[in-house]
Amino acid sequence: MFCTTNSLSMDLLLKQGSLKQEVESFCYQIVSESNDQKVGILQSEDKQLQPSVSKKSEGELSRIKFISNSNKITFSKKPKRRKYDESYLSFGFTYFGNRDAPHAQCVLCKKILSNSSLAPSKLRRHLETKHAAYKDKDISFFKQHLDSPENNKPPTPKIVNTDNESATEASYNVSYHIALSGEAHTIGELLIKPCAKDVVMRMFDEQYSKKIDAVQLSNSTVARRIKDLAADIEEELVCRLKICDGFSLQLDESADVSGLAVLLVFVRYRFNKSIEEDLLLCESLQSNATGEEIFNCINSFMQKHEIEWEKCVDVCSDASRAMDGKIAEAVTLIKYVAPESTSSHCLLYRHALAVKIMPTSLKNVLDQAVQIINYIKARPHQSRLLKILCEEMGAQHTALLLNTEVRWLSRGKVLVRLFELRRELLVFMDSAFRLSDCLTNSSWLLRLAYLADIFTKLNEVNLSMQGKNVTVFTVFDKMSSLLRKLEFWASSVEEENFDCFPTLSDFLTEINSTVDKDICSAIVQHLRGLRSTLLKYFPVTNDNNAWVRNPFTVTVKPVSLVARDYESLIDLTSDSQVKQNFSELSLNDFWSSLIQEYPSIARRAVRVLLPFATMHLCETGFSYYAATKTKYRKRLDAAPHMRIRLSNITPNIKRICDKKTQKHCSH
Repeated sequence: MFCTTNSLSMDLLLKQGSLKQEVESFCYQIVSESNDQKVGILQSEDKQLQPSVSKKSEGELSRIKFISNSNKITFSKKPKRRKYDESYLSFGFTYFGNRDAPHAQCVLCKKILSNSSLAPSKLRRHLETKHAAYKDKDISFFKQHLDSPENNKPPTPKIVNTDNESATEASYNVSYHIALSGEAHTIGELLIKPCAKDVVMRMFDEQYSKKIDAVQLSNSTVARRIKDLAADIEEELVCRLKICDGFSLQLDESADVSGLAVLLVFVRYRFNKSIEEDLLLCESLQSNATGEEIFNCINSFMQKHEIEWEKCVDVCSDASRAMDGKIAEAVTLIKYVAPESTSSHCLLYRHALAVKIMPTSLKNVLDQAVQIINYIKARPHQSRLLKILCEEMGAQHTALLLNTEVRWLSRGKVLVRLFELRRELLVFMDSAFRLSDCLTNSSWLLRLAYLADIFTKLNEVNLSMQGKNVTVFTVFDKMSSLLRKLEFWASSVEEENFDCFPTLSDFLTEINSTVDKDICSAIVQHLRGLRSTLLKYFPVTNDNNAWVRNPFTVTVKPVSLVARDYESLIDLTSDSQVKQNFSELSLNDFWSSLIQEYPSIARRAVRVLLPFATMHLCETGFSYYAATKTKYRKRLDAAPHMRIRLSNITPNIKRICDKKTQKHCSH
């Protein structure tokens, strides 16, 4: 606390020769106040000092510090430390730690309380509430208990959490589960807290149930907790990216329910003998959603956290090299700041584009099937009547599925459901509808059965390429298998063998008929055309990285390896323990586990495995985003929720609570 004197020199203040003198008749005008000191103006009523010695003022004046060459007096605030008194043993408490600033330790339950609890009222309250049976014991009882051999053992230097600390930690845990579930923040106070109180009350008693009230789960509190948890996850991710050898990116942009352009960026990197995938960035683009804005958003995050662009090895997106769009422009800018980075087009999008091409006769059947479905699904009254009819006829299903062009996986399920409900639709359809005759045309139904079968098989291949830790090798293995199957299916159809298409085969058995030559030629044309289109989107190239897929089959030096790396590869393949690990671990974990023993060749292999093969993570992320930020929560900042839901990193709640200087249930 700074005080200035009015027409008063510092020598006059020190004239009496002691700092323990009381300064009376001063008026303090507070100028400013902070946590550690106060600043004021010192004025005298009669412009003279009237010093007198007083024991009462010694404690305050001992904290006065005079600053030389100025007329200011500093009052520094020292923390108050309680001292232990022998009389506290009558309440069952001894001291633990430093004698000058000790903690209070109960001799009965060994609980260690903070220094602020060294007050008779607090010690008596602990004795009466925790050990009510001993509250009438005299000091000799506690002294005897203290001197017993069991109590002479050195206590564990651990201070128990207070109720506020426990309540804060519990609040973070509940908020973490709320964010994982994607529910509204109000569910904590409206549902979780009352349910927790009811469970505790039934299982224990009302006294314990009242402690649940200390756990703060209000809307604003849960929002703050989720932001703290997301910040902790982001901090851990940034630390991992700073120490990793390299990483690859996967990015995509979409619009949310409120019209904001949302950018999702995922990262794949090596950490602790495994390759991890995590959400790097979830940001909304406030202005123009151009390629430059997307790049600036990612670049600012990199610069803010000091992540090196030179570590980026690949960028995966849904934009091909021939496309000229905002995502393609952003990828070009990323490759400019990361010269060693490559770019790749999502293999799922290539697969979806390839299967769109088909003969005209099959394309007409597909379009007519979609029209029949839309005729019913677009009219709620028709859908209700169809449901009643299907229930009365004992059908396996009671509704049709809606086809969407964006979700190409729905096409197979839609056609299978339409074919399975063909009898019910034949009864239901009005003769006035122009496509009602299609359900009685066997040729049309044969083509529909084939389309249902082929799209079901294509969907199975598509789903097998989705998931986490999918590598380029996995995708090309699946595509190689599909190309061989397509050739086999075309040869079988030419021989009029339809066993590979179960729906079509069962329908032929049901109607006791054969397939016309026109239909057979259309099917063969579609299968062969599909194979040639897939070869166009997935060209067969010389695989210079085949040694990564299986190093034990390499007999000559690969072109992509130098002599030193090939020698390391020979040492690796000659190790019997490494060969056993190869059969037990996944490809990613196998090469990641060899970084310490074979650093050069293992890092080259990990660099090959880092690029993303598909956009599965971004597609999944936008699904989670749409489920979290609904039309009822348009103002929600969904970025912290996405960080928690889409991350493999578990937040360190204990570390978050330790950073908080004030453990209070309302903070």
